[in-house]
Amino acid sequence: MNEPSCLRLYREGKLQERIDRALALISPACRLCPRNCRVDRLAGKTGVCRTGDKAVVASYSPHFGEEAPLVGSYGSGTIFFSSCNLLCSFCQNFEISHHVVGLAVEPSELAAIMLRLQKQGCHNINFVTPTHVVPQILQALPPAIEMGLNVPLVYNCGGYESVEALKLLDGVVDIYMPDFKFWDNQWAERFCHIKDYRERAKEALLEMHRQAGLHRLDE
Repeated sequence: MNEPSCLRLYREGKLQERIDRALALISPACRLCPRNCRVDRLAGKTGVCRTGDKAVVASYSPHFGEEAPLVGSYGSGTIFFSSCNLLCSFCQNFEISHHVVGLAVEPSELAAIMLRLQKQGCHNINFVTPTHVVPQILQALPPAIEMGLNVPLVYNCGGYESVEALKLLDGVVDIYMPDFKFWDNQWAERFCHIKDYRERAKEALLEMHRQAGLHRLDE
């Protein structure tokens, strides 16, 4: 694959603008995702995702359970973020998504994790459940790039996204992996306590497609 998109934005000096705009979505009233909790996360307040100003990393490692084109020979470099904006009652990662477990990391520490996975041979950096930590991911990219990050970025999410937030990732994310969960909102309300999953996820999928297009595979 060609160099990751974020390198071009970094060279053009545009990443800081994205960071500033992303931070404005979580303070003084968080509207980063469709939950619109309206809490000041930079002041330490938390909403549904129970995440303040720092991302919490539950675990990270080369992962071989993703789609084959991502796994390759040495694995997809997955970073599992703690908590979630959906909180599905059936989540297979319940302990991670429903509890804030792991370590709160500074941008430089998240950057170091990316580099560690890259040095292990991972073919990409795979952000798992990243919706509620978009600003923190963006903050970590400049130091990661300065330390040599040069693999594609994967946004592996639950589909309940804000188009405004996704637009900040245009030219940053190389591969989107949304997990579309519900077509009928009655099930979204039953399992996630949200009434507009279908509408918001449809909008998000269209924005992801606008940015990245359909998947393309070579030999």
